[in-house]
Amino acid sequence: MVQAPVGFQCPACVAEAAARVPPVRTALGGVAKRRPRRATQVLIGANVAVYALTVISADRLIVDYGMLGIAIASGEWWRLLTAPFLHAGLWHIGLNMLALWVLGGIVEPLIGRWRFVAVYAVSALGGTVASYAFSSPVVISVGASGAVFGLLGATLVAFRRLNRDVSGVVVLLVVNVAIGFAIPSIDWRAHLGGLAAGAVLTAVMVATPRRYAT
Repeated sequence: MVQAPVGFQCPACVAEAAARVPPVRTALGGVAKRRPRRATQVLIGANVAVYALTVISADRLIVDYGMLGIAIASGEWWRLLTAPFLHAGLWHIGLNMLALWVLGGIVEPLIGRWRFVAVYAVSALGGTVASYAFSSPVVISVGASGAVFGLLGATLVAFRRLNRDVSGVVVLLVVNVAIGFAIPSIDWRAHLGGLAAGAVLTAVMVATPRRYAT
């Protein structure tokens, strides 16, 4: 038996009553969680774990898996999904994970955990697809920056939907896009591909009826 404010209830009755209670929704329709940054933390952990593996392997994974053009043309399509988890140095992963922590803390509580994971994954894929389609086959393209730009796009869309001030997000976006064009080693194609994918998917999500959100 389960103690209630008045008397006791059977566990089955408590579970049945809980199942009938509608879930609490976030501001944009996702299901609110007790730990709203859990997915962000898991993604950061996955990226750090893979980076540790590249350090152990003397960065061979960066060279072997970063050349998307040649590898994908040979049929290794899964590199579109694995390349975003590889990073080319401590500063590279450090900046990306800092951005993921900040943007994840904004986007995940707004749209919900699984929607956030979907935006991250689709943005990462959009970045690698754009890099593969428009870069030289021998260019090494790795890192979570495509996904991070997707979260920037998601933040912009979410703030617009909630009628919040987007000037700070726009300035941050413009500066980072400009840096991508100014520094030759940065794959700006992946940035723009991730940005477009994240913004479009988030726009679709926030327009979806709340009953379909998870």
